[in-house]
Amino acid sequence: MEDEELTESLLVAQQPGNIRIISNGVGSNDTGAIASGVTGVLLLSAFVTACSAFTGGFVVGYSAPAESGIIADLGLSTAEYSVFGSIMTIGGMIGAVISGKLADIIGHKYGAWLLDLGRLSLGFGFGLTCYVAPTYLSEITPKNLRGGFTSVTMAMIPFSVTVAYLIGSVVNWRALALIGAIPSLLLLFGLFFIPESPRWLAKIGQEKEFEAALQRLRGKNVNTSEEAADIKDYTENIQQISEDKILHLFQQKYAYQLIVGIGLMVLQQFGGLNGFAFYMDEIFELAGVPSIIGFIVVSIPEIPAIALGSILIEKFGRRTLLMISATGECLGCVLTGLSFLLQSLNWWTEATPTLVLSVILVFKASYSLGVGAIPWIIISEIFPINVKGSAGSICNLVNWFCSWLVSYTFNFLVEWSSAGTFFLYASMSGLGVLFTAKLVPETRWRALEEIQASLTHNLQ
Repeated sequence: MEDEELTESLLVAQQPGNIRIISNGVGSNDTGAIASGVTGVLLLSAFVTACSAFTGGFVVGYSAPAESGIIADLGLSTAEYSVFGSIMTIGGMIGAVISGKLADIIGHKYGAWLLDLGRLSLGFGFGLTCYVAPTYLSEITPKNLRGGFTSVTMAMIPFSVTVAYLIGSVVNWRALALIGAIPSLLLLFGLFFIPESPRWLAKIGQEKEFEAALQRLRGKNVNTSEEAADIKDYTENIQQISEDKILHLFQQKYAYQLIVGIGLMVLQQFGGLNGFAFYMDEIFELAGVPSIIGFIVVSIPEIPAIALGSILIEKFGRRTLLMISATGECLGCVLTGLSFLLQSLNWWTEATPTLVLSVILVFKASYSLGVGAIPWIIISEIFPINVKGSAGSICNLVNWFCSWLVSYTFNFLVEWSSAGTFFLYASMSGLGVLFTAKLVPETRWRALEEIQASLTHNLQ
């Protein structure tokens, strides 16, 4: 069968349409991805994946409370600390380049020099996590739970940034580094007890292992034959179209997904998170806010925002929640820039600390609501399995490159204009809202195979 004929057959097979009644009384479309409940194995898998995300976020948040202690103990200049703060993103880019292919191969499951080397390696691990974690979760979770589970897990990244702030305000930077290793150990231990992604097992032809993993995830008394058959049929057909190579990704039929994926990565990073996260201590100092008080106060919205986002993502959908989140980020950055502008003009200076704290709360709550997790969720959903590894590597690399740009240039931008820096971030979030409204597809309540087949020809 020719490539186009195979693609058309996939599109026909995966179109939303006839509704079947299945054993648990829940309707399902033709993909057979049944609405399913939560099992112990699924919860354990989500917990282990969350540990990886938590570790990555802790790495991001580490540099802010540790800044003054490291500079004092090691005598680093601003430029040297900027290298330390941003070198994690270099490691992240290295991890990003190989993340997709590595996931396809093995599964989806002295002084300043030593300091930089350690942070570089942490960034490498985090670069792998950013792609593998949401991809693994999206592939093991029923469609009715996919958004909520993945949202909570990826929201562990900004949440652990906050935890790092809180702990870092009461312990020194060396103790903070050791504490950050705890979730990594839990992750390492937990990996021995969770199943491999059924869809990955189907891709590499391990049929018995695929069926066993799917059964473990759905529960021993659940009939998984329909879901298993649809996953195998789709995987076999899509693999006949092309192998997973970078050059195959740059075909017209994948252009839409690639634009969406790269655009979401740019939106997530250019909104300014790493400016806040890596150099929060410096922002507090500029605004005249005591660091300990500042770190405690900005931690307040994290858990409520994460919980709200996990609920609303299935109620209102990915796209709507992402636009609301990016709008909140834009507002937070505009007000932060306005605070520093008033300070530079010596207007209302007595209110600057309170105003800066308030708008940082707005920014962090908005980020946790959607921008922190939803781009990764959509990335894990929209690419078919035959280009998923290559696509994941490219999108992940773009994310980390943008992260490096923001983290490395932040100090220099602030020296140029503290107000202008945040106005620049605000403009990027505003453009992100427009991008989401015009181009980002809604993937709520749709099976992965249905999403990927329809988007291959930009059918929505």
